[in-house]
Amino acid sequence: MSELLVETSGSIVTLTLNRPEKMNALSGSLVDALLDAIEAAEKRATSLLVIRGEGRNFSAGFDFGGFEEQSEGDLVLRFVRIEQLLQKLYHAPFDTLALAHGKNFGAGVDIICSCSRRVATQSATFQMPGLKFGLVLGTRRYAERVGNSQARRVLQEGLAFDATEARAAGFLTGVAEQAEWPAEIAAATRAAEALPADVKARLFMATTADTRDADLAELVRSAALPGLKDRIRVYRSQSAKPAAKPSDGAAARPAEASA
Repeated sequence: MSELLVETSGSIVTLTLNRPEKMNALSGSLVDALLDAIEAAEKRATSLLVIRGEGRNFSAGFDFGGFEEQSEGDLVLRFVRIEQLLQKLYHAPFDTLALAHGKNFGAGVDIICSCSRRVATQSATFQMPGLKFGLVLGTRRYAERVGNSQARRVLQEGLAFDATEARAAGFLTGVAEQAEWPAEIAAATRAAEALPADVKARLFMATTADTRDADLAELVRSAALPGLKDRIRVYRSQSAKPAAKPSDGAAARPAEASA
């Protein structure tokens, strides 16, 4: 089956990450499919793009499966493509709604962060460990959501946080169980259609700082430093060690996640 399911209903486009056996980890082909789907949505009269995950979670982030067989240049390009995906979502001319559940990591959390509306179930958890192997990805967008001090603390210490903490910090815009998601989509649709498309696009441009060049440059600088694969090996080796029981709602890390 396709790694990405695309459903169109009127002006609403729904994208479903469809790698449940891999916790919807972001393979290169899945990222390409997401970019293609968003670009297609830009070319039609889209008012709302919804993104969600099939299975037990939204996304486990970067798929490290087979990374040893890839060159460092190939890995850098994969991270660049993810940054381009995040920028597409963050600067989309239409409303975007992420619906998250389960344990989410790295670039999967960055996808949620890049959407204008961000809703998760009460039991959802989030963690962004990319700086553990020197990768600067999505940092400025996360700081925009939660503030610089909170972003520094969470990213520097690799902290996991739950939905209650995420809502209080501003990372999430709402908390709702999956049975309530249709109502969340309906509410987002009403808001998305409240203004003409051209007016809404100008509003979004006026209220979104455009740091795309700086974000991409920082990502490339961090990823292109020699020894990327060695840093990933060390990170994965350390992460594979049994961890003490978390005391702050921290989530266990899946085998193939994540940046």
